Amino acid sequence: MPDWSEIKDQLRNHGVRVANDAAKRSVGGGDISDAWRIDTSEGPIFLKTAVASAFDMFAAEAEGLIEIASVKAIRVPAVIGCGLTANDSFLATEWLEFDRSSARVERQLGEKLAQLHRHQKNRFGWHRNNSIGRTPQENTWSGDWPDFFCTRRLQYQLDLAAENGYTGEIQHLGEHLVECLARLFDDYDPAASLLHGDLWGGNWASSDGQPVLFDPAVYYGDRESDIAMTRLFGGFGKEFYAAYEASWPLEPGYEQRCRLYQLYHVLNHLNLFGSSYHGRAVSLMHELCGGRI
Repeated sequence: MPDWSEIKDQLRNHGVRVANDAAKRSVGGGDISDAWRIDTSEGPIFLKTAVASAFDMFAAEAEGLIEIASVKAIRVPAVIGCGLTANDSFLATEWLEFDRSSARVERQLGEKLAQLHRHQKNRFGWHRNNSIGRTPQENTWSGDWPDFFCTRRLQYQLDLAAENGYTGEIQHLGEHLVECLARLFDDYDPAASLLHGDLWGGNWASSDGQPVLFDPAVYYGDRESDIAMTRLFGGFGKEFYAAYEASWPLEPGYEQRCRLYQLYHVLNHLNLFGSSYHGRAVSLMHELCGGRI
């Protein structure tokens, strides 16, 4: 259990009026952190807690939420602050009550995501590294998207897979894919859009009838990579895709690039969760190399 006395002291340093005997309730969490609802004088707040070594991960997540919020395109939980105690780290945000989604909310999500993607820089990456799940995500700036994606995304995951014992076929396919990757961008020059970065169905919800994004892995990259992630595990309806396309149509060749961007996340799941993702990774790699291997 976290050291609640120290955490409450840290919350007070962030201006949160929280009593020593404030009620707290576990609201689940994942394999990285625990999640809590904490009562304060101003109402409940949401708190993630983990070991002290997770502080940089929480700090990067907080900065990502602030970056998305600054665009004023789509709602994210307001950041209260991060903290570090002797044994624990935490991220505190506003508490949001989620409600049932609807076709209208899905349409808004598509429209607002396109608006977020309209916020752009002249290079790819971000001012700091962050993480995708537990995996480090390297974001050093680059003016070349194919090179950025190849070195900082695809090759990183392939190297990690080799360290985890996934050698042989997956590495052989990876070598060929790296060699032929540039051809996927022969007639496509993406802008560096602000991305959520981990946009699966569990990282958005409806609150007060409005879409909300959370748990980002922010960087500036090809907007299609966010859309590709939405198609990987489900959780987004036809209204979302229709609204996004109406706001900003995807360009020719998207379906092939979609497989490439999904491969990054499938390899990450392979590295995080094991061999059940091996077959899907291999299948995507064969498709991307045109079945020529």
